[in-house]
Parts: sequence; structure tokens; C-alpha cells
Amino acid sequence: MQERLILGVDPGLHKTGWGIIRAVGNRLSYITGGTIKTNPKHAGSDRLCVIYNGLSEILDTYKPTDVAVEEVYVNENARSSLKLGQARGVPLLVAGLAGLQCAEYTPAAVKKAIVGTGRADKNQIGYMVKMLLPTAKPDSEDAADALAVAICHAHTAGSPLK
Repeated sequence: MQERLILGVDPGLHKTGWGIIRAVGNRLSYITGGTIKTNPKHAGSDRLCVIYNGLSEILDTYKPTDVAVEEVYVNENARSSLKLGQARGVPLLVAGLAGLQCAEYTPAAVKKAIVGTGRADKNQIGYMVKMLLPTAKPDSEDAADALAVAICHAHTAGSPLK
């Protein structure tokens, strides 16, 4: 069976969660993960550079075969949605520059793949990530969400239903 190293990303301008899992068939194992934090007092362009540099280093170090990103959740605050969209563009760019395709999943699709319902809350996601990846110790909810995105990709990539 083909081994895949999947980088999952939960983008955010303040905190971008990331996690890498190994998938061999339907067996998953935790490799690493973390959170890229930016300083809210810095200019937006500087914050995007921090995310870019962090994700570039992760790709260079771990050499994932797949990249999966959670799609933007659009809320009523247009300004916040725009900033989140900018942050979300960074992992797409990093993957593209590395020659990797980047799969995108809605928050509801990730929740459904992990918990079984598209309306799961953060606690349910965190619990299921720990059940599916017992050695994972995410340092933030964002890192746990990124692992959930990677798990979602492992379960749905190549599926005729995707």
C-alpha cells in the first residue's frame, strides 16, 4: 500500500494550526503538529510572511505528499472574513510553489468525516482526533483542527464520493 504523508492546515491570521499524519491504507499515525502564531500588533503583510515562512519550513522539513486546508468560514464580519481569506491563501501558495496539489474541505465536511455529523463542536473534534491519533498532543484547538483536516483528507482523497 502506498504511504502518504498528509499536512493538514487550519488557517488563521492570528493562529494557523498544522498537523502531519502518515496514512497507509486506512491506518493513520501522528507525526507532528503545532501552531504558527503571529503578533496582532504587526502589519498584516508581516503576519502573512510569518505564516508563509512557517509553512515553507514545515514542507521543507517533512516533505508531505498531500496538503489539505480547511475552507474559510464566512461570518457576518466582512473584515474578519477577508483577513481569514488572506491567511487561507498562504498554504495554497506554499503548496503550489512546492508542486503539490492542495485539497480544500469545508468545516462541515471535516466534522462529518471525523465525528459523523457536520454540526460537531470543538470538543467533539478534539476528542475524536485523540481517539484516532492516540499519540497526538495538539498544542492548541487550531492544531487539533488541522489534524482533523488531515484525517478528513486521508479518509476522502481518491474516494469516488469526493
